[in-house]
Amino acid sequence: MKKQVICINWGRKYGPTYINRLYAGVARNITGPFTFTCFCDDPGGIRPEVRTEPLPELDVEMPTGTQGIWPKARLWSARLADLEGPVLFMDLDMVVVGSLDGFFEEGAPEDVILARNENTPFEKLGQTSIFRFPVGKLHPLQERFRADPQGVADTYRFEQRYVTREAPGGIRFWPRRWVRHFRRDCTRSFPLNFLLPPKCPDGAKVVIFPGGTLPPHVIAGRYNKHYTPGSPAAHLRGLLAPDRHDPPLRYLRHYIRPAPWVAEAWRED
Repeated sequence: MKKQVICINWGRKYGPTYINRLYAGVARNITGPFTFTCFCDDPGGIRPEVRTEPLPELDVEMPTGTQGIWPKARLWSARLADLEGPVLFMDLDMVVVGSLDGFFEEGAPEDVILARNENTPFEKLGQTSIFRFPVGKLHPLQERFRADPQGVADTYRFEQRYVTREAPGGIRFWPRRWVRHFRRDCTRSFPLNFLLPPKCPDGAKVVIFPGGTLPPHVIAGRYNKHYTPGSPAAHLRGLLAPDRHDPPLRYLRHYIRPAPWVAEAWRED
């Protein structure tokens, strides 16, 4: 199976820093030839090893009032530039911490394979932070979305639920240990979070960062944009701050020490 990695970027939330560092993480953790294609609205600042392509056209007004990342539906086109066969999609804000080769060896080329969403274990919901699909296989989903984007979003809420339930032929999941969620699997429980840095779980290949916590935050020892990095004592003093973002117990759980392994994995060289 050809090793074809893709990502997508629009607007200003992430930009070339995230694209370049994702590429570097892939390149350090993959064997043999591979391609890395970024579908984007602005190729400025992206390293030359990354092939850039315009965003696939999708002539609909994106849904409102939903938490799903519906612009990803652009990638469900019948064609994606000159790519053919299976492609591995990766979110820009993930960190590669192990070999990616297994993501191209698992299952059959025609399979749609997602990470498990551990937030809804009984639903068996997929997570589209990293998933593999053959180019064109999800086009029926795009056509249905194009016909009624708000209706589809209102029904499924998240694009990953739409893919999980409606992918032609069904879906498969990656082995559970391969894809880890930073907040669920890496942060320490209170009070150990004041003593120990976040951990990198054994067997992890990638760590995903849903929920507003991003790699630059945890490298600095910052839970998210609402927290200022500092010593344990400084964080404890923040309990008395009138503008404290979270209730006391959540505030205490949201202290993290800097994570050196994230800094090592999320770099551009």
